[in-house]
Amino acid sequence: MSVETLLSEAGAAPIGPLAGLLVVDLSRALAGPHAAMMLGDLGARVIKLETPGTGDDTRGWGPPFVGPDDDRQATYFLSCNRNKESVAVDLKSDDGRMLLTALIERADVVVENFRTGVMERLGFSTHRLAELNPRLVLLSITGFGHDGPEGCRAGYDQIVQGEAGLMSLTGSSPEDPQRVGVPIADLLAGIHGATGVIAALYERESTGRGQVVRTSLLASIVGVHAFQGTRTTVAGEVPVAQGNHHPSIAPYGLFRCEGGAVQISVGSESLWQKFCTRFGLDPAAPGFGTNAERVANRAATIELVERVFAAYAPDDLLALLAEAGIPAGTVRTLDEVYAWPQVRTQNLIATVSHPVLGRIDLPGSPLRFFDASGEREVETTRMSHSTPPTLDQHAVSVRAWLGETVGDVVPTP
Repeated sequence: MSVETLLSEAGAAPIGPLAGLLVVDLSRALAGPHAAMMLGDLGARVIKLETPGTGDDTRGWGPPFVGPDDDRQATYFLSCNRNKESVAVDLKSDDGRMLLTALIERADVVVENFRTGVMERLGFSTHRLAELNPRLVLLSITGFGHDGPEGCRAGYDQIVQGEAGLMSLTGSSPEDPQRVGVPIADLLAGIHGATGVIAALYERESTGRGQVVRTSLLASIVGVHAFQGTRTTVAGEVPVAQGNHHPSIAPYGLFRCEGGAVQISVGSESLWQKFCTRFGLDPAAPGFGTNAERVANRAATIELVERVFAAYAPDDLLALLAEAGIPAGTVRTLDEVYAWPQVRTQNLIATVSHPVLGRIDLPGSPLRFFDASGEREVETTRMSHSTPPTLDQHAVSVRAWLGETVGDVVPTP
């Protein structure tokens, strides 16, 4: 049974920049599964090995659960496991080690997010993996890094958001630290991990050898401190949470108006001139003439903007701001986001047919690809996606495929 046949059965054609590559996903929860899903979105074949009986931890993370009472499905699992095949296997058993060995010998990438030392105890150290397959790229994601004085700590997203400083920047005030509304440390670790894998695969083209790619939830947050980081390391300031207004630009944030609120970004002095002209303000008024002055007088700037906005309802205000060329927007709920025509035109919703739930919509891949060699661009993005698998859904087909490649069927426990 070919890779193409298996992908066809799963409902997805082998298309995309990584088509023809095999990824073995040993990870669970979110960071590793998100990285593996990204590689699947790019066309790789992803085989996910799960714990028998329970599967990935996220299969039990709910509510919400959906589907029939005797086969409830966690929407959390659905969010990070499209374009994968599932095989349930005990990696501590002889069968599990045999199956994993057979997959590693054929794989291009292995993704794991065990605590440091677990792979070694299973018999698959980095040295052993390189012996089995010198071209293998291993992505290893940990909570706080694979080494160092706290490398052994378990990493959970909200704990790392706090430990890595993100929560100190998020919230209405320094006394109100808040987590980001999605598991951003996990997601960023997955994104960084997938980027590292692609770089290692590219380098393999010239060296002929794979390598180990490591990242962590801690690294994923520190790596996106951006200007808040250099405020600390260069300017010697310690940033704190200050709500929905930018610490270095004003006016930039969420502003109340009649019956609601809108967001604006006045990110340059030319935009400030346009803003003041549209709303009858003096752009050179004392205390407001430069961005630095407006930041220093943030409270007065907010009060000034909200005073002129008070006469307008949100929709009317957004229209005026658009007419004036001022970047602006509203705050949408997620149901509004997924109904938004702009989201749908960007292929940000992937519709799949689930064996239990039927036709469902999933948040889609953020990447699109185009062939620009002709007179007109032709989109080459993977459009057909396979549904997140039920537990052990592909055990028979994967074992049969492995059997064909070695001339014998890999046994089922």
